[in-house]
Amino acid sequence: MTELDISKIVDAVVDHIVSSGSVGGVNIDEALAKPESGLVARDQVRRVAIGCDHTCVSQKNGIKAYLETLGYVVTDAGCDGSEKVDYPDIASAVARMVASGKCERGVMLDGAGIGSSMVCNKVRGIRAALCYDIRTIVNSRDHNNANVLTLGGPLHGSGELCEMVRLWLETPFAGGKHWPRVNKLMATERERK
Repeated sequence: MTELDISKIVDAVVDHIVSSGSVGGVNIDEALAKPESGLVARDQVRRVAIGCDHTCVSQKNGIKAYLETLGYVVTDAGCDGSEKVDYPDIASAVARMVASGKCERGVMLDGAGIGSSMVCNKVRGIRAALCYDIRTIVNSRDHNNANVLTLGGPLHGSGELCEMVRLWLETPFAGGKHWPRVNKLMATERERK
């Protein structure tokens, strides 16, 4: 079985989950609507910055179109073509839109997501998380209150990317015991001279 075959299978499974709205027989929308389900209500995010390098233009455009169908206001920081660009320029633009309050959250795609995460985390006020599966998506929001998501665009199918971004945008920060840790994280940023 090739990587392309595996990618097609993952895309088909994610598309099924997205279209059916359930995982393991549990309807996600119904569970989120009931406090007794143990799941918390969706986060109320409306404005999202998105960007990519030249390796992920089609993935970015797919995510952008998907988010707009869900009612998000998406600000595109580029890039838009196959001409080579430096991911730090785009990642910095996405992070600054979030840090300034123009957008509530940001999404950045590059070849692996690693470099963009490093760049975004250099911008004061940004808590960028490189995520690679559903568990890290939820953890980055629930525990770390991440405000920028970085992804390796070529590492996932388009359906998987859309589902990951949707879930990340909807997952609220749990607060509670996680507040002191996030506060320490941000205090470390303030120590920089």
